[in-house]
Amino acid sequence: MRHDLRAEGLSLGYDERTVVSELSVAVPDGAITVIVGANACGKSTLLRGLARLLKPQAGAVMLDGISVTDMRSIELAKVLGLLPQSPVAPDGITVGDLVGRGRYPHQGWFRRWTAEDQAAVAAALEATDTVSLIDRRIQDLSGGQRQRIWVAMALAQDTDLLLLDEPTTFLDIAHQVELLDLLTDLNRERGKTIVIVLHDLNLASRYADHLIAMKSGRIVAEGKPQGVVTPEVVREVFGLACEIVPDPVSGTPMVVPRGRHHGG
Repeated sequence: MRHDLRAEGLSLGYDERTVVSELSVAVPDGAITVIVGANACGKSTLLRGLARLLKPQAGAVMLDGISVTDMRSIELAKVLGLLPQSPVAPDGITVGDLVGRGRYPHQGWFRRWTAEDQAAVAAALEATDTVSLIDRRIQDLSGGQRQRIWVAMALAQDTDLLLLDEPTTFLDIAHQVELLDLLTDLNRERGKTIVIVLHDLNLASRYADHLIAMKSGRIVAEGKPQGVVTPEVVREVFGLACEIVPDPVSGTPMVVPRGRHHGG
């Protein structure tokens, strides 16, 4: 299904501190959008606002023309899934039970477990290479294993829109690429709209259809990676002098930093 997710004049913050101020953005339907920026620039705050984890100080987040604050939680969860930056699991919960919780929005009033639920959980575990961990306790896993389990739970929710906040955290480079390839498969083959916050600008450039660069709670540039990842934007957003060259694998922009000791 097609969906229209957008922020209109959105201001977000914590207590009296405003982090995102009067920001408007439309998430391209059926595309992979990646949000980049330096630490504390507001990218995770924006994602939390889009997912209704933060109440707007001003403005609104609209999903298909309806403010998300006016939607029932279970109805929103059927359409929009979120993997937050630092999820917390209940003590003692197993991998199978945690991933199964992703099916909650799709279950009826009596919360009956169905063959469809079982198939969704099995597919999510298979996709994240975590089938062998199904009976393990979350607290006994490594950081990388836990991260893949949280991704599996988000996949089991099987929503049309999927928001992920730094999903490659704790993953080695091989699993980072595997995960981003998996998200690309979900987008290309199943039409899911995906929004990701990433730190790695080169991976963001390689996988994004639409790139959003943020600084100090505002959008500095957005569009295709080729138009966003320029020496001028990288310097403004990250304070980094660099050269931009074609990625030898994908042909997308690749950032080559200039350091004080190896600046050419």
